[in-house]
Amino acid sequence: MRTVLILPLALLAACQQAPDPRGVARDETLLTVNATGRAETRPDEARIQLGVQSLGANGGEASRANNEKMAKVSAALTGLGIKPDDLQTRNLTLQRIDYGKDRGRFRADNVVEVRLRDMAKVGQVIAAATDAGANVLSGPELRVSDREAANRSAYAAAYRAARSRAEAYAGAADLKIARVLAIRDGGEAGMPIPYAGDAMQEAAAVANVAPPPFNPGMNSSEVRVRVDFALEAK
Repeated sequence: MRTVLILPLALLAACQQAPDPRGVARDETLLTVNATGRAETRPDEARIQLGVQSLGANGGEASRANNEKMAKVSAALTGLGIKPDDLQTRNLTLQRIDYGKDRGRFRADNVVEVRLRDMAKVGQVIAAATDAGANVLSGPELRVSDREAANRSAYAAAYRAARSRAEAYAGAADLKIARVLAIRDGGEAGMPIPYAGDAMQEAAAVANVAPPPFNPGMNSSEVRVRVDFALEAK
């Protein structure tokens, strides 16, 4: 007579090992590597804040003087081909001065941000605006307009660095990389954008100002990646 052994369903389930939620098989080892990649790109966009600050015995006098000077600055920018969409008012104020040698007088400010896509015009724009009466200047802030495209080489460099590190670990443990389980983008590492200028500062309004020296240099970006590798015996 043949005997048939019937196991309870619960016991059968216990005999079957549940898959590892990390994605590795029973004979594999999980290795997680964090790496960074860097790219350098020449900036193709500059943003300059410039404008006029005027003093007057009263609010009306300060405002009129400021408006007249700012109209000349705007005309100079338009003459250089700056389009209205590339001009944005950033600061427009009128206030009474309650301290110092100008106490009791009024100060009017009008500052615009100029966006330049032609880097060769940066020095020319600064000179023309200053010559037209601008006495407030900040920047330029140098940017890369297509940051995603600029970071592509950094992404590739980050993955290559992770792979190289994983191969080193695997070799030291007498293992090899079997497969890639996951790639997680860590985003940009938050490196600061270089500035050619500092905070807001007064600029001397000198007639026929020569364009100042300007060098866009290179912007650096850094990205992070986390990669899970499955290692197996050689």
